[in-house]
Amino acid sequence: MNCGLRKGIGVDGNQLISIGTLSERTGVSVSAIRFYEDKGLLQSLRTSGNQRRFMRSDIRRISFILIAQKLGLGLAEIERELARLPQGRTPTKADWEKVSRSIREELNERISLLERTRDKLDGCIGCGCLSLKKCRLYNPEDEAGASGPGPRFVLG
Repeated sequence: MNCGLRKGIGVDGNQLISIGTLSERTGVSVSAIRFYEDKGLLQSLRTSGNQRRFMRSDIRRISFILIAQKLGLGLAEIERELARLPQGRTPTKADWEKVSRSIREELNERISLLERTRDKLDGCIGCGCLSLKKCRLYNPEDEAGASGPGPRFVLG
C-alpha cells in the first residue's frame, strides 16, 4: 500500500517505523518480519521509494505472534486472531480484549494439559506399560487401555 507517506506519520497519526527498527524492537529478524507480512500477519505501508514502513503498534502484533507461538498456536490460528484486529489503525484495549476472549478457552485447556502432565509424568500416566510399581496400583491390568490407546490419565 503506497500512501504517499510524509514525515513518518501513519494513517491514524501513529509514527511509522522502518523494518530495521521493528526488527530491533522485537528481536525478530528482518526476514521473519517479511515472512509474517507475506503470510498476512502484518501489513506494511510503502514510501515513494518503495521502502516498507510499519506502524509502531506492529511491535505489539509481533510480540503477540512470538507469545502465541511459544504457547503452541500455529500460524493459521495466529492469523485468525490477528484478523480480528483493525488494519490501518492502532488496536485499542477493546480490540485486544476480543482476541484474549477468543483464545482464552483454548489457553485454559492447554494449561490444564500442562498441569496434568507435570503432575503425572513421574508416575502412572495410563499408557499401559505397567513398568512402575505405581502403575500397577493406579492402572491394574491396564484398565486405562479400555479407554483407548496412549497416555489416558494425561490426555483423558
